[in-house]
Amino acid sequence: MIEKRSFESLGHADHGWLNARHHFSFANYYDPARMGWGAIRVWNDDEIGPNSGFPAHPHRDMEIITYVRKGAITHKDSMGNEGRTGAGDVQVMSAGTGVRHAEYNLEPETTTLFQIWIEPKRTGGSPSWGAKPFPKSDRSGRFAVLASGFAEDKDALPIRADARVLGATVKAGETITHSVGEGRHAYLVPATGAIEIDGQPFKARDGAAIGGGQTVEIKAVEDAELVLVDSE
Repeated sequence: MIEKRSFESLGHADHGWLNARHHFSFANYYDPARMGWGAIRVWNDDEIGPNSGFPAHPHRDMEIITYVRKGAITHKDSMGNEGRTGAGDVQVMSAGTGVRHAEYNLEPETTTLFQIWIEPKRTGGSPSWGAKPFPKSDRSGRFAVLASGFAEDKDALPIRADARVLGATVKAGETITHSVGEGRHAYLVPATGAIEIDGQPFKARDGAAIGGGQTVEIKAVEDAELVLVDSE
């Protein structure tokens, strides 16, 4: 089963400084058919204007992954962490028992990013934050693990969920595959480009909800940058 969720069908909120699309119910967008996908609870497609952002606010018991597509985001939190994450790179925050953080675009250009929330396998625990560059050349023609809750993924940023966040760059005409285990859930969004999944067309920023127990073939119609989450 592959369910297409076109960019035009996503929830939308335009706050001026923030132009957001919501793949799942979030804030004032509510769709009972789109409450989440497996352990994935939020997938926001955010455009954040220059010199603006989210002032300090709290989170708890959630794994929050930020994939920057263009520009950069600067993070500051109540644990004393501060860092700038640029395009193609990833930051993760395990909210645990509670943390406050602020996210600002301090760049002169609009920053675009995906923010993904995944439910942790256990609640509680001390909060943590980390960020890491992931050169696109290292994921050319294949999925690379960007963040993971599995110990064997030693090069990935750690998260506290039975999930992996994967990224790939695929040139036009190339094909890659992904196998989704029985009982698991995958959600795929092309950050750029156009693709076909088992022959079904998807354009940039469309979502694909992929059910478990199948291997899907992903063909790039145009050069494409892919982000996929495989979770419980």
